[in-house]
Amino acid sequence: MTDAWLSYSFSLTWLYWLLTIAYLITVVSIVGVVLSENRNPVKSLAWVAVLLMFPVGGLVLYIFFGRSIKNKRMISRRNRRRLRETSRPKVPESDLRYLAPDMRQLVELGRSTVGAAYLGGNDIEVYNDGAEKFEALLRDIRQAQRYIHLQYYIFEDDELGRRIADALIERASRGVTVRVIYDHIGSYGVTGKFFKYLRANGVEAYPFFRVAFPPFATRINWRNHRKMVIIDGKIGYIGGMNVAQRYIDGGTFDKWRDCHLRITGPGVAALHYSFGVDWSFMGRPLFSETVNADVSTDPGAAGVQLLTSGPTSQWSAVALQMLKAIGLARKRVYIQTPYFLPTEGLLRTLQAAALAKVDVRVMMPYRSDSRILTYASYSYIMECVRAGIKIYLYKGGMLHSKTMIIDDGLSAIGSANIDFRSFEHNFESTMFIYSRSVNGRLAQLFEVDERECERVVEAAWRNRSKVQKAKESMTRLLSPIL
Repeated sequence: MTDAWLSYSFSLTWLYWLLTIAYLITVVSIVGVVLSENRNPVKSLAWVAVLLMFPVGGLVLYIFFGRSIKNKRMISRRNRRRLRETSRPKVPESDLRYLAPDMRQLVELGRSTVGAAYLGGNDIEVYNDGAEKFEALLRDIRQAQRYIHLQYYIFEDDELGRRIADALIERASRGVTVRVIYDHIGSYGVTGKFFKYLRANGVEAYPFFRVAFPPFATRINWRNHRKMVIIDGKIGYIGGMNVAQRYIDGGTFDKWRDCHLRITGPGVAALHYSFGVDWSFMGRPLFSETVNADVSTDPGAAGVQLLTSGPTSQWSAVALQMLKAIGLARKRVYIQTPYFLPTEGLLRTLQAAALAKVDVRVMMPYRSDSRILTYASYSYIMECVRAGIKIYLYKGGMLHSKTMIIDDGLSAIGSANIDFRSFEHNFESTMFIYSRSVNGRLAQLFEVDERECERVVEAAWRNRSKVQKAKESMTRLLSPIL
């Protein structure tokens, strides 16, 4: 009995050491892969630290969140050509002669990174109130005659979600083609019955990058964060609002402050093309609907350029466009973002602008919907304030707007936050708007929001508790992979 027990114990010991050695070899191999990919050193170091500090958990986190799919083709060349034909506006790409030289540079950057065309002659309405935006969207949906393409990161089965679902189903029953893309993780809390009900009633509603265990578990890190609608090729919507009741009543906050655009004009073609690429990437048949947007005759009509980016992209197009735009600023840079986890390049660009006496203001929530992201965002504030960047903490509710205002003629609104996830992991879209009137409207809204903010004062911020500072410093270590 004793000999058998010793033999059993010996076997367990050998098994333990074999598993330990195998695990260590796996971790070292993954560390080697991380280093060989030549990623951003900060991000590489963050992953190495996670793998070494959290032996088992770090490996699981890497499997789920650390892999790269850069340069993966989203759509075949043949389908891309066909989609460009159906997405072509009635007029060719707009002439750049009327843009200032520095704005022409910005346009050329977007062309080089993702082939983003500059399209003039657009009428744009700005919505900073969820109730107004969704009432306008519902009116446009109910008047659709040919097709509706709707894409949201979150499509909740709540009061607002059901109102939009009913409107889509009604149009589908009238012969209108309705296609819906929702993100599988963003809408994970919604029961499958909701989307099955849509499909049973003629709405083609499908999830982007469906996460099914175990074979597709690694897809969890690559989320489609875009929010856009295209109706009949004439009307487009883009911005930061999802389909959820909290965008109207605030949910657990006093209000949910966000920003969205309604566009009519050639810019709708860019939204149509972006939706088509995502639809094809999901394995759905390429559609043949065309764009029928007219050029605005309003002398104040806006030029637009849609920048899209994602984990498959060669370039981080949205991030590069923002960096270039901030670098061109001569007067002011106003930014609203729910989470402020800037890359090293973006942080230094903002600091350089402020030190050069550009009026740089960053507005973020005093309390966001994520405690860990609030801590991480706060960790960057002192570096900003010391450089002369004005930091405003919004206390009126949850600030979810993703807005950038540059000088008097350029602005940007879309789905991308100022954080690593938006710049590197998510599929995002941001509309750059070349218009003095839209810029002025957004600046006015920014200044109204300032009244509900607390401006950070360096002396008071320095005197925060040591516990608070420690929490911020710890979460900052993880900011490249949050």
